[in-house]
Amino acid sequence: MPTMADVARNAGVSVATVSHVLNGTRPVLPHTRQAVLDAVEQLGYTPNGLARSLVTARTRSIGLAVSAISNPYFTEILQGVEAHALEHGYGLLIADPHDDPVHERKVVQLLHERRVDGMIVAPSARPDALVAYLARHAVPTVFLDRLIDAAPDTGASGAPGFDQVCADSAEPTALLVTHLAGLGHRRIGLVAGLPGLSTTRERITGYRHGLAAAGLPHDERLVVHGDSAADGGHRATAALLSLAAPPTALVTANNAMTIGALRALRERGLSVPGDLALCCFDDFDWADLFSPGLTAIAQPGRELGARAVQVLLDRLADPEAPARTVRLPCAFVHRTSCGCPAQPEEGTDS
Repeated sequence: MPTMADVARNAGVSVATVSHVLNGTRPVLPHTRQAVLDAVEQLGYTPNGLARSLVTARTRSIGLAVSAISNPYFTEILQGVEAHALEHGYGLLIADPHDDPVHERKVVQLLHERRVDGMIVAPSARPDALVAYLARHAVPTVFLDRLIDAAPDTGASGAPGFDQVCADSAEPTALLVTHLAGLGHRRIGLVAGLPGLSTTRERITGYRHGLAAAGLPHDERLVVHGDSAADGGHRATAALLSLAAPPTALVTANNAMTIGALRALRERGLSVPGDLALCCFDDFDWADLFSPGLTAIAQPGRELGARAVQVLLDRLADPEAPARTVRLPCAFVHRTSCGCPAQPEEGTDS
C-alpha cells in the first residue's frame, strides 16, 4: 500500500507538508495543497487513522447523542453536524438516548469509551447523571438545542466545561401569540413540550410574554403539555378542546405535536383556520403542502448542527477558553393556518 512518503515524492513536497494537508494542522498554499490531494487520489493513499491517533492522542471522531433522530428537525441538525465534521476531517459516532436519563448516561459513556475527541449532546429533561459524568471525565462537550441550567467547572483552572448552541425560543413563540392576538383571538392555547426541557420552559415563557404584550390574561388551563410527541400533542389538543371555553387559536411547540394536534382536530371534524387558527414552532419541508399551509417558526437546523461542530472544534483547540452559549435566530414563515389570506411565502428574522 502507498505510504505518506510515496505521496510526498509524487507531489514534490515533504512528508511534513503531506501531514499538514491531511490533518489540517497548519495552513498550506492552495497549489501545494492541491498537489498533495492529487497525489493522494492518484496513488489511492489511505491514512492510517489508528497510527495517527496513537501519535496525536486524537481519533478525529465526534460523538453525537441526539434523541428522535427520525424527527425532521433533528435530521436537519444531523446533516449540519455531519457536513461540517467531514469538512474538517472528523467522523461521527451516533447514538440515540431516547430522552431517557439512564439510557442517555449509558450511551454517552459508550461513546466516551470509543475515545471520541469530543461530544455533541441534546440532553434529556433530567441530565444530572449525564452532566456529572461529562464533568468528572472532563469530556469536551457541546450541548445542542436543549440547554442545561449551568455549565460546571471541570478543573482547577475554573474554565467552564460546557459550551451550548441553540435557537431562540422565547421571542419567536411570543411572535406567534401576538400574531394570533392581532387577528382578534382572545383565548389562545399552547400545546407545550416535555416538562424539564429548556426549550419547553422558554416557549412557555415566550407564550406568556406574547399574551402580556397583547394585553391578554394568562389562563393556566390553556397550557397543556404534549410531551414533544405526536401522541402527546393529540392528547393535549383533545384536552384543550374539551374545556368549557376552548381556545379559538392554538400554538403547538414542535412539529411532532403539530401533527398530533391536526389529527385531534380532524377527528372532531374541525377545520383550520375556520374553526380554530393554528400556528406552530418548527417548519418542515411539507408544511406548505397542508391545506391550509402552516404558519410556523422555522429553526435553522443545519446551521445549528454546523455551529455546534465549530464550537466543539474551537474548544478542542483552546480547552481553557471561557464557555459560551450561542443562540441562532429563527424565521417567521407566514402561511394561512393562522387565518390570514393567502400570500407569497416569506421569511423574516424573528
